[in-house]
Amino acid sequence: MNVVLGDKLRFAAEVGEPGPLCRVDLWASGQWLTCDDNMAYVPQFRRDVLDAAAWLRSGEGSPLPFASLSAEATHRRLTQRAGDDESEADYQLRGRFRVLLWGPTTDNVTAYLFREEDRLVITLEFWREEHLLSHPEDAGAVFVVEIPAEELIGILEGIAAALDASPTESHS
Repeated sequence: MNVVLGDKLRFAAEVGEPGPLCRVDLWASGQWLTCDDNMAYVPQFRRDVLDAAAWLRSGEGSPLPFASLSAEATHRRLTQRAGDDESEADYQLRGRFRVLLWGPTTDNVTAYLFREEDRLVITLEFWREEHLLSHPEDAGAVFVVEIPAEELIGILEGIAAALDASPTESHS
């Protein structure tokens, strides 16, 4: 059973056959995000996805922090300050917007989310050197997605429901 949710040009997921490890393919802005690792450890991944859905459903998410910058430029500004010499204030600011922190399945992209009422803007950038060597067109590219909050929440809840069908380890 494969479950397909959403629109690959905005945000989409395909959840594969049930199991403790399950294939989860994610797309945003037409980009296959889970190209480096699409096998999710179901208990952790499902919990992280549900937490993200609940966070969004509660109205969380902040608008773009720099009024004069586009979403792409904001992504670049937040990312350029990351690193060993990053100030605590910059780290906290960047942390307010980080999303898709769902373990090894999504750790190949840096993603930020900005909220304007019921509309979300997500920015994404591939960062792994191996990925950029095999996909040079992605080097330096920031992909931007605009999606209604309810649509993304529905997709996330659909992912969690599909993963819930996966058998879990029995606890005696």
